[in-house]
Amino acid sequence: MAKAIQKKSNKVVTVSPTLFKNITQLIEHSKRRVNATVNAELTRLYWNIGQAVKQNILQNKRADYGEQIVTALSHKLTELHGRGWSKQQLWNCLYTVEIFPEFKILSTLSGELSWSHIKEIIYLPDELQRSFYIEMCRHEKWSVRQLRERIDSMLYERTAISRKPKKLIKEELAKLKSQQTITPDLIFRDPYFLDFLGLADTYSEKDMETAIIAELQKFIIELGMDFAFLARQKRITIDNEDYYMDLLFYHRKLRRLVVIDLKLTKFRPGYKSQMELYLNWLNKYERAEGEETPIGLILCAAKSDEHIELLTLNNGNIRVAQYLTGLPSKRILQQKFHQAIHQAQSKVAVVSENKKPSRTAAQ
Repeated sequence: MAKAIQKKSNKVVTVSPTLFKNITQLIEHSKRRVNATVNAELTRLYWNIGQAVKQNILQNKRADYGEQIVTALSHKLTELHGRGWSKQQLWNCLYTVEIFPEFKILSTLSGELSWSHIKEIIYLPDELQRSFYIEMCRHEKWSVRQLRERIDSMLYERTAISRKPKKLIKEELAKLKSQQTITPDLIFRDPYFLDFLGLADTYSEKDMETAIIAELQKFIIELGMDFAFLARQKRITIDNEDYYMDLLFYHRKLRRLVVIDLKLTKFRPGYKSQMELYLNWLNKYERAEGEETPIGLILCAAKSDEHIELLTLNNGNIRVAQYLTGLPSKRILQQKFHQAIHQAQSKVAVVSENKKPSRTAAQ
């Protein structure tokens, strides 16, 4: 019986873009789920190892036992299981247990942060620092590299939230965690590091503005996530007189227009009224339905905290920050930031204490 010969068709079959997109999404979704599962299991493993080693160390009363057992255990695990079991890795496991004594706390994080993220966070010295970087990392989806860069740049110390009393910091971070509520105090910084602009000793505001536009991507990275560039030298006309905003941005999470005014001098009180004019104009003519009121950032070469306080700029929609085109040593920056945080928190504590009614008045 003769076999029927089926001729091959020369017609080219094209794949539907919708079909291709749907299958690609399925593959990517599956990969994310697999990665999340693997990361969760690895995190559980490392926490359990840390817990086991900790209990073993606690059972032995010798002061030097911890170092010795970690070294010996590292050698034996490396012989049997290969690379990945260095002394540092075992100390990472141990320190993770110290920072997260209950695994259920770490378990919730492992769904969003990798073990590499966790290793960066556990060595931060302060609990509020750790909470800040955890919540911001989850909220803005930082890579490990981005997290490391933000820690190295002392982002927490540069945000306004670090100057608040500890109770308020915890409340604000709790809102970010539970409600995804982000505030200007979590976004705006002081100072801003603009060393990447490569400005010479002498430059004009126009030079600075041009350098920012040329390095816009780096500038936005320094500003923070979710800033979108809208305009340079935006012209507005009031009573037939033209004014120009240096830089105009939009922040997606804050849902606000953000004006940035560049100043080469120390902050002066007149800068406030100029920014208020810009913000009121934007609020009247440019603010879209559903947006919050515009906010302004005055970037100055230097500023006086007392001026800022007396002009009540800390409580309004205008922020004043210093910019640095050249960076001092990290040690000097740490001293400066820690001193500023201590002074701000002490001042708030004194104000709060003074507001309490006296016993005589209460009676």
